[in-house]
Amino acid sequence: MSITRRDFLLLIGGSTSALALSYLTGCDKKITNAEIPFSFQSIKGPIPIATAGLTPEQQQAEYSTYEVVDDLVLPKGFQYQVIAAWGDAVGDSRFGYNNDYLSFLPTAENEGYLSVNFEYVSTIPWIQTYEQVIGKSLPFESVKTALKAQSSGKTEINAYALPDSNPIKSQIREICTEALLDQGLGIISIRLENNGQWERTNSVADRRISGISGLEDGRYLQATGPAVAVFRKQQGQGYIDQLGDRIIGTFANCAGGTTPWGTVLSAEENFQIQVTEAVYADGTSFDPSQRPFALGDEELYGQGNVFGLAGNKYGWIVEIDPANPKDYGTKHTWLGRYRHEAVGVRVEKGKPIAFYSGCDRRGGHIYKFISRDRVTDPKNKANSQLLQQGMLYAAKFNTDGTGRWLPLNADTPINPDIPQIIAGNVIRLPIGPKLQPSAAINDGYLLVKKDEEITQFKQIYQQLGELYIGTPEEKQGAILIDAHYAANAIGATCTARPEDTVIAANGDLYIAFTSGFPDQQGGADVRIFKSPTGETPYEYGWLMRLSEDHNDLSAHSFRWQILATGGEPAAGGMGFANPDNLLLDPQDNLWMVTDISTNKLNNSIKTRTNDQGKAVSLSGLFGNNAIWFLPTHGEDVGKAFLFGMGPMECETTGPCFTPDHKTIFLSIQHPGEFHGIRKDQASETREFVITNTLGEEFLQTRQVPIGSNWPHKTPNSPPKPAVVAVSKV
Repeated sequence: MSITRRDFLLLIGGSTSALALSYLTGCDKKITNAEIPFSFQSIKGPIPIATAGLTPEQQQAEYSTYEVVDDLVLPKGFQYQVIAAWGDAVGDSRFGYNNDYLSFLPTAENEGYLSVNFEYVSTIPWIQTYEQVIGKSLPFESVKTALKAQSSGKTEINAYALPDSNPIKSQIREICTEALLDQGLGIISIRLENNGQWERTNSVADRRISGISGLEDGRYLQATGPAVAVFRKQQGQGYIDQLGDRIIGTFANCAGGTTPWGTVLSAEENFQIQVTEAVYADGTSFDPSQRPFALGDEELYGQGNVFGLAGNKYGWIVEIDPANPKDYGTKHTWLGRYRHEAVGVRVEKGKPIAFYSGCDRRGGHIYKFISRDRVTDPKNKANSQLLQQGMLYAAKFNTDGTGRWLPLNADTPINPDIPQIIAGNVIRLPIGPKLQPSAAINDGYLLVKKDEEITQFKQIYQQLGELYIGTPEEKQGAILIDAHYAANAIGATCTARPEDTVIAANGDLYIAFTSGFPDQQGGADVRIFKSPTGETPYEYGWLMRLSEDHNDLSAHSFRWQILATGGEPAAGGMGFANPDNLLLDPQDNLWMVTDISTNKLNNSIKTRTNDQGKAVSLSGLFGNNAIWFLPTHGEDVGKAFLFGMGPMECETTGPCFTPDHKTIFLSIQHPGEFHGIRKDQASETREFVITNTLGEEFLQTRQVPIGSNWPHKTPNSPPKPAVVAVSKV
């Protein structure tokens, strides 16, 4: 539903402290309160927004031309410094690729550990620049040639089944070793020097935990919770790696969270690209052959295949203590296995711990873990043990703004939502032990497209535990391993790609939902996620606030409301598109970065309807991914201010403050992801039909660089993901 500025004021006013801050609109005005080091003048974006402070006539004159810049563009008076980039040394390894979530844990004034997630490798620029950046070559072309020569005609292969003596297997293993080495986690120690520059201090705690940690170095990750009983199985319905509770590596590390006791939680997100996602009713994995290795000009997936990695050991939350150089991570299985995005941490003395997270897939759910035991000291590192016992819940959103938490345990009734209310009209359910394989079973799950099939499913299964097999502990472990599909089965609300979850000072949960468009895996509940005027599906995202009833973190019910909607201002949006990571400042104002898909960035829009008269995607209008500021109190509540724009084809991710809030650390992820190196300063002139804030159309010509040379910015230099520190000059 849409929300007016008056509604927003009333909503926020009832739940946040009333600080007398002066927020002034317009590019020529700025936040003036001295408590906020990041007062700034908004920069010019690619489309007119209300906070630009221009009349409709001025907007047309000002925005008829626009130049996209291959750089991190910041307000006047701000600067950035590159702290570390792909390929830099870290401990006995290197800084990985596609840095994402950041967490700064101080050890002294202006000094501390920076924890960095490394999500994945972008095929085009990673292959194109690997030798130039890393200083050695990999057998990409020979493997591509071998795959193309297969009689099957496919560019993928089950490398796991090849004999070890096969030279192609050896070459695939070499490529996958390097690709997984560039994923996972990194800890680097940094200090702010007197000259205002951040320097790396290279402490003994500096280290990498990669996608192959433990494979040859003995640095296995650990695990806790019920899924360990499944990991320890000697035999079962599916594939077992015979490593017991030891785990090789962590990868697909996207967003995360930080605990009050000084540990970092890293979220494994799109693990299904590298290993199998589907599991059997006993929680064991499908065979590695079901996620074969593939290498092409634009694809590199199945990196776990050649190593025989068990898929059920990925898709978890990893906890690590940056200060402990011997800590290589623990996966807490009570937090559930799904495509994790972020962890909102709520810890209060005398109460259980509450962890919130979202599954970043189309149709993914919002989850809450509640510990069994209570906190005595929020800063005691023994609190990590509380993650070993508790219960995982999934959110059910009602259309009246209320909701409840459904437990993922054996006794919960089966009650899936019907496809009719889901964008794309599809939902996937666990097969369970009673159903026989049929044409309706796809990738290990039951593909449901008709409402009556839900009725039939509920006649076969009445409780969640009936879908899984084993001892009570093994059955609970299998439910957690299969959390997304188990949540589908009990009727958790399918949502719009939930990205970040952050906790405000008063206990409210802010959630970023990136996009309401469906895919073959599923879609969002169209009763909840719609455009400002009611259309579905809607592409440009939302921000939601969730408040536990009675402000009790262990409550079984809650209230929710949409706070902001992406899209064009004239259509009821706030000027941004596809919200991703969120950050709260000391006054609980929101800072937000965006995640417009790379293949849509700056795509020309010459007409707003296709040949059939249907609306086309307007994602290209919004330019590069950006950094926004959204006040949550004061006179500018309900408005969005543009703080920064990222380089070409990148995501801006993982923003975090230093304790004095004078520096924001920021990840610049996958610059040049689609075109790779920007060659000889190449650019294109593209046309866009845009609107002013009243909805009146006019033509914009936009200059768009092709590829990226960031961060070096010299002609033909390789694009590299990097972490930067943003501060005032």
